[in-house]
Amino acid sequence: MRLAHLHFPEITSFTRVANLQQTLTTRLLAHKKLVTSPSANATAPPPPDPTIITFSPNPVYTTGRRDLPPSNTTPATTRTLSLPPALEPIRSILTPPSSWQPQSQHEAPPTAEYHPTLRGGQTTYHGPGQMVAYTILDLRRLGLTPRCHIRLLENSVVDVLRSYGLEGLITEDPGVWVPRPSRDELPRKITAVGVHLRRNISSYGIGFNVTEEPIWFFRQIVACGLEGRETTSLEGQGVKGVIVKEVAERFVDAFVRRVNSDFACEGSALGERIEEVYKVGEGDLVGQTDTQ
Repeated sequence: MRLAHLHFPEITSFTRVANLQQTLTTRLLAHKKLVTSPSANATAPPPPDPTIITFSPNPVYTTGRRDLPPSNTTPATTRTLSLPPALEPIRSILTPPSSWQPQSQHEAPPTAEYHPTLRGGQTTYHGPGQMVAYTILDLRRLGLTPRCHIRLLENSVVDVLRSYGLEGLITEDPGVWVPRPSRDELPRKITAVGVHLRRNISSYGIGFNVTEEPIWFFRQIVACGLEGRETTSLEGQGVKGVIVKEVAERFVDAFVRRVNSDFACEGSALGERIEEVYKVGEGDLVGQTDTQ
């Protein structure tokens, strides 16, 4: 199989990427419905290629299914914005979702948007200085169970950290962590993990802190519901001068290696091998959806 990789090089509207993700997920679900229907035949089209989208969004706080507000609607003003308890203390800096786009790479809004989502987990932050990767995949094609999918994402991050000379930890708490110099101190979180599954079609994925820019926003909340736990970044761990695009490429490479070594190559494996990663633009993916 082939894997499409779309990378947005500039800070990009979270709403824009979320809408594109929904379009790609709908394509995969539509194909699955087509081939499993009683009228399906041998001439059914091949499945859409899996896709990984990597990007850095404008500042946003997102909640997962465990932290959804009383109402999932989006009112026009922050005064009536429906928030979960975890975000009530920072209501003053939150705005409803929008199609915000920066005029330059260095421009950023003075506040953060709030987006309820259907991914797993609780409240977290995404924004500039972070590499967000959304994996839109049919888990069955890759031979993955839901639990294996999460571990695949985590192990891919651990591999990226290792390539920068850092140790990554997978613990009983969600995400990927890095140890402190003293093992008596709790590790710091460097990557959040949260996914959504529908009929084994995955969406959402990870948020990997590259620079220290996201850290102030994390300090305003109890990220992922874990009291007293701190976040860090590659920069905070002494890895300077790294750009999001480089981390995105290393993550995709690590993901493919893990799929092919852990799930697609052994005699007992059930998944397909990823033979090629090809880069696409947003227009390429939208064009594909229009012709399906």
